[in-house]
Parts: sequence; C-alpha cells; structure tokens
Amino acid sequence: MNKNIYDFSKDYYLLWHDEFDGKKLDETKWNIVHGNFRVNNEAQRYTDGLNIELKDSCLVLWAKKEQFEGMEYTSARVNSRGKGDFTYGRIEICAKLPRGRGTWPALWMMGSTREYGGWPHCGEIDIMEHVGYNENVINTWFHTGSKNHVRQTQRGTRLFLDGACENFNVYAIEWYEDQIDVFYNNVLIYSLVKEENDTYLEWPFDKPHHIILNLAIGGNWGGAKGIDDSIFPCALYVDYVRVYDMTRDKDGNKRELTRRADYDKGRNGL
Repeated sequence: MNKNIYDFSKDYYLLWHDEFDGKKLDETKWNIVHGNFRVNNEAQRYTDGLNIELKDSCLVLWAKKEQFEGMEYTSARVNSRGKGDFTYGRIEICAKLPRGRGTWPALWMMGSTREYGGWPHCGEIDIMEHVGYNENVINTWFHTGSKNHVRQTQRGTRLFLDGACENFNVYAIEWYEDQIDVFYNNVLIYSLVKEENDTYLEWPFDKPHHIILNLAIGGNWGGAKGIDDSIFPCALYVDYVRVYDMTRDKDGNKRELTRRADYDKGRNGL
C-alpha cells in the first residue's frame, strides 16, 4: 500500500476491519456472491469462491475468460451484509485496480434494510468505480430514489488518478448525519450535503449500509467499448477494509465529532 497515507487509527476507534492476512476469506465478515447480474447486462458469472484468493495480505478477486454456467467469463463479488452494516463513520478501502478494456471494478455500499424500498430507494454509495477503457479515471456516485443513473440525475464526480492500475490507493468516505465526504488518498474530492427539505428520496443515508467489493466484466458501462480478451486473467487487489467510529478515539473514549477541514481539494493527479 501507499506508505504515505495517514493512519486514522491514531485518531478514531477501529470498529470493524479486515486486513486479509489469513489463508482464506473470513466468512464471519463476508458473504460470497454467486450468480450473474443481468440488470447491467454484465458478461461474468460470479463463482462461489473459485475466483477468490488471499495472497500477500490482499484479497484478490480474479476475472477469467472461461465458460461457466452459460456465461463466457467468471469473476468474484463479496459483501458484508448482515455481518458488517454501518451508519456513519469513516469507511476506508485500500486497493489496486485491474487494467484492461472490459473491466469494471467497484468498491461501494448499498442500503442493508428495505425500509425505504429496494434499489435505488435504499441508497447506493459508489466510493470508487472504474471502467477499463477509461484508464485511471475514477468515479464516485450517489444513487437515491429521486437521483440515480436510470434518471441520469445521480450526484458525484470523476477525476484522473495517475497509477490507479499500478499502485495501491486509499478510497474513503467520511459519513455524517447530513454530509458524506469522499477522499482519494486523503484528498477531499467530493461532498454530498443533505439539503433542508430532503426526504428519503434524496437522502436514504440515515440507515445501515453494507460494503461490496466486486470485479464485473462488460455490461452497459464497463463493456461499452467491448471486452479485450487478451487481458485475462486479471484481478482487483484489496489490501484492507477499515471502518472507523469517528465519535470515539482510538481507545474507545468519546471524542468531539468534527469534520476535517485541512484537506486540499484535488481534481487531477492525486
């Protein structure tokens, strides 16, 4: 990982984490997803653990060109639903992205309850999305009942992050009751602010969300310029996932909750 990234365990209470130091995925923290996702016309089949490896203290999600259960590609997806569901805090993921046209890795969150309904009403926080034909351009998006990609009204931004497919970078959000700040390598790149008249249609972010890590292949967005079969096998590497309680210090004592105002905003070459 990038050794220059600040260690937030000095400031905040480490509530939940996985450093992927074991020999196999910790299924007390993660669910392995099996199946395919036709909703986005993705080309992969997520296998029941066959494409998951723990190597060099990283979670490795492999995508391969192979026929499996009627699909032409296999890959991997895990989520923490029911095992790690969070409302507010700092969610931090260190990852290295795959290179190649047709890849569509994502580090994201989705509402765990259905009190407001299914997607998009439950809420979706795309901490990081990347499509391989637009290398090193990183996207962060927020989807809600009234503002989502189906309506082309989603909120967020995209920026150039040099070396996203070569280096480990830290993608994070700091989630408050009325604001979500997005950071790449501790540079503030976007803030979503709750407006005074927002309802659950604009702000479902007062309910628990779970973490999702996946590597899709093809699909409406990832496959918009086709799939380069020469890139396989390829992988998304995740060094760690950490969730901090920002209302407590590293020892678990209550602390004043303040937003970090000393970050420089960045748009290019973080």
